[in-house]
Amino acid sequence: MGGVTNLISAFRLAHEIEEVVVIDVRWALTIGRAPGAAPVGRADYAAAHVPGAFFVDLDSELAGPPGERGRHPLPEAATVEATLRRCGVSEHTRVVVYDGRDSWAASRAWWVFRWAGLADVRVLDGGFAAWSAAGLPVSAEQPEPRHGDVTVRPGSMPAIDVTEAGVWARDGLLLDARSAERYAGEGETLDPVGGHVPGAVSSPLTTWQAGDGRFRRDLASRWAQVSAGHSGEVAVYCGSGITAAHQVLALAEIGVHASLYPGSWSEWSLDPERPVATGPEPG
Repeated sequence: MGGVTNLISAFRLAHEIEEVVVIDVRWALTIGRAPGAAPVGRADYAAAHVPGAFFVDLDSELAGPPGERGRHPLPEAATVEATLRRCGVSEHTRVVVYDGRDSWAASRAWWVFRWAGLADVRVLDGGFAAWSAAGLPVSAEQPEPRHGDVTVRPGSMPAIDVTEAGVWARDGLLLDARSAERYAGEGETLDPVGGHVPGAVSSPLTTWQAGDGRFRRDLASRWAQVSAGHSGEVAVYCGSGITAAHQVLALAEIGVHASLYPGSWSEWSLDPERPVATGPEPG
């Protein structure tokens, strides 16, 4: 990876920490969180976080309520704006986001904030685990809400809807970031139907990562394997539009501009009239 990057190392963040707003989005997948329940990741944040970091709840602040648009549809612009203002973000603020290690939730935050119009958002590569492993200081002190004045401009990152996803799989390159097993329709436990969008290409999230949770250094080689020479438009989906954002970010690191399908399989599989393919990818 070279040139302009959307990633930042722990040591670089430590050097720049007084110049940026840091946001903690530690999160784990839960289905049907009870009303009033504490946000997933809040306890970890309360115990220790990057000094000065604000906690943002992925389920309620980076996604809308689950429903016919999927488990994690895009949030309302007003919700994102209120979240960013609470963190003290203004038009030219530089933002760094992180999660526990793998940057799945952090990539969703990166994508949503970029979609909302922020120009400078980076992901801490390796997350809080990388920060801790580097021996950098942590804090349990939670900053007071600030009063930023950013005005969000939704639509600043490309996204496709459920109709476009079917067309993309036929006429472009639609990547499926879920595991090979879920792509094949095996052992589906999260959504009503197992399988994949017909024509989609299997591109498991974990194949874009190194063993320590950081992004692979050889992303271009991985892209060459997945794309097989494809040079047209690219879009990515997953289960509910979270981990697909990780792949959009990985592709951005090598200059490939990909669209996100936010509804992903959790939206596609709700309608029994939509076609479903099963089995491993041919070849």
